[in-house]
Order: sequence, then structure tokens, then C-alpha cells
Amino acid sequence: MKKFDLIVVGGGIAGVAASVSAAREGLSVLLVEKFGSLGGAMSNSLIFPFMGFTMNGGKRLLSDGIFTEMRKRKEEYNDSGWESYKFVFDDMVTEAGVNVLFHSSVFEAVCDGRNIKKIKVATKSGVIEFEADFFIDASGDGELIAMTGCDQQLGRESDNLCQPMTTCFRVSNVDIELFNKDREMLQQKYKEYREQKKITNPRENILVFTGYAKGILHFNTTRVILHNPVDPFEISEAEIIARRQVYEMMCFLKENSKAFENSSIISIANHIGVRESRKLKGVHVLTGEELKKCVRFEDSIALGNYCIDIHNPSGTGTELYYFKAEEYYQIPYRSLLPKEYDNMLVAGRCLSATHEAHSAVRIIPICACMGEAAGIAVALAHQTGTNAHTVDIRAVRSKLKEKNAAID
Repeated sequence: MKKFDLIVVGGGIAGVAASVSAAREGLSVLLVEKFGSLGGAMSNSLIFPFMGFTMNGGKRLLSDGIFTEMRKRKEEYNDSGWESYKFVFDDMVTEAGVNVLFHSSVFEAVCDGRNIKKIKVATKSGVIEFEADFFIDASGDGELIAMTGCDQQLGRESDNLCQPMTTCFRVSNVDIELFNKDREMLQQKYKEYREQKKITNPRENILVFTGYAKGILHFNTTRVILHNPVDPFEISEAEIIARRQVYEMMCFLKENSKAFENSSIISIANHIGVRESRKLKGVHVLTGEELKKCVRFEDSIALGNYCIDIHNPSGTGTELYYFKAEEYYQIPYRSLLPKEYDNMLVAGRCLSATHEAHSAVRIIPICACMGEAAGIAVALAHQTGTNAHTVDIRAVRSKLKEKNAAID
């Protein structure tokens, strides 16, 4: 059985940031990813673009450090399109010496008291066991949280319903100029179709982005409600429902705008996008009220001012609370820290936060910064003979500042 200093579960942007940050500090790291590329929702759920990560009209970066490095490295590729992030993440883990295990799923964790001792991984060759001194759950769905019995919350507190799931898709050969002229008309038509029950999608409007590439529109507009993202049967049904909505939308567009006369779908996400599922109930549960009050934490490890953005878990509508241009909130280290274990942290959207707070801090830039902080914290704990609870948070914050991370 091979042993590592750190095992990271999940190769999304948080997992990449965590594993690379720890490996750069000299730790031996294993990164376990169930799909065949890094990037998580960016790669497998076609999430685009990055939600806001600056303040004061772009004058200050709120998500900096390793996230800025990722963005800059992407621009070094001749093809500077969104897919280039897959190359960037491959480069970063390879250069840092991270051991990457693709097409592999963790299905069991073995614990001893307040420590996780090993995990069991299903691979193409069967089951392999790995030991580690530290573990980071960057799986998005909190898979290690569930396996180890950590206190957790599914969806919102009142009824455990999660924000809706969405399958993104992209349409090529669109007359963008004509689409922009037709945009308001299409939104009105869509509402009329919904009222006439010609549209089954419960979303209140069409959410679409330009800027991906010439002649291509990116749609983030399907909505599957009342389905549990961590129930295997319910998420399977959700995948089918969402793809029906993709076809429904494509028919609607072609029927109502000549901008789509020669268009076609070029990609549909191979994994439905999950906004919310399991969340840790850790040492500190970050709340929406703390975000709104811009509470300052002594153990802050990441910043943000993306809006509280709650897509109705049970139907139509989106609840939005916007922060002022000069306002920003902090995410404390304690929201990455389980109460039950000394050698485990979480990073990414399975952090410890309420339904309301989670809707703001779940975005990709903030997840990258949480991953960097978790990786640095584990590295310092390993180097100093401490653990995730006793590591010197001042030293963690100091190291993050050295890496140009934004934490205050």
C-alpha cells in the first residue's frame, strides 16, 4: 500500500489548487479524479464564464494568488480559449510533481479516532488502497465528508432541497449581431411559451452568454428542480430531463429567430452542473448575514463579493442580493475545518456554509482560493508536526500573502 503526505479527493479547480500548493511546499501528493481531465465543473459541466472576482470596477482582485497564475498561464497558449484550462491544469500538477489518478473513484475511507488513515479507490484495474497523513475533500459533493461521517447539511436548512441543476450547452454558427437584436423579443416569447405550457423548463428566462468564441453562444439555462444531486437515481433522471430541455430550447430558438437558422449544438455537458449538494457543518458555518455585514475574520483565507445568488430549488425565480462595488466579504479557515477530524480539510463548494452564504461563495474563483489555502495549511501542518486544528493560522495567512493571495 502506497502512502502519501496528502491525498486530495476531486480534481476540480479547488483540488488542483490544493494539490499543487501542497506539492510546491515539498509534500508528496496524490490527486484522485473520477473523470479524465482536471477542472471539475469547468471541464465536465461546461461552466462558463468566471463569475465576478474583482471590486471597484476591476481595480482590485479579490481572487488572486494561484487563481491569477492559472488565468495568466492560459493566455500563454496560442489557443487562448476556455478549453485551454485543461492544458494549464495538466501542466501545473505535472510540474509540481503531483501524482494524478484519473478515472478513479474513492468509495470508502478507513478512520481511527480523529484521523483518516486510508482510502479505497475503484480504478480500471480494481480496488487500490492508499494511506496518507492528511486528506482534503475537494469533491464538490462532499464525498469524503459523507464517507467519514462528518456533520453535514444537504441543500437548504428548511427542507434539504438543493439549488437546481443545470446542463450547459453551446450552439455554433449563430448570427450574433441578429441574435442581439432579437434578444429581448426572444425573452418575451419564452415567457409566453412558458405560460402556454409549450416550454417545460421552470426557469423564468433564457440565460445565455456571448464571448466564448466567434459565432458561438453558451447557454446556462436548463433547470432541473426537486432532484437530489447525491441520490444516484435522482441525478440520473435529472440528466435526462435537462437534455430534453436542451432540445426544447434549440427548437424554440430556431422557430423564433433567424439568427439560429444555420446553427447547431456543438457540445452538451457530459455531467449536469450541480450548484449545491452536501456541505460540511464545520467548526464555523458561514452565514448569509455574515456576508451581508462583511464580517472580518482573524482566520480569513479568501475573499469575494459575488452576489448571493439563489436559484429557486422548487420552481421559478432567482433570489439575488448584490454587494456594493466597494464591499467584500471574507471566508474563514474554520469553514474548511471539520469538527470530527484532525487531518482533514475541505475546499470548494462543500465548505461549511448555510444555503444562503453558499450561493455566493461557491463560484470557481473563490473555490480556487479555498483550495490554495487548504493546500498551504496542510503543508505547514505537516512541516511543523501539527494538524489541521492546531496549525498556526497566522503562518498560513503569512504564506498565502507571500503567494499574492487576497485574504484581507
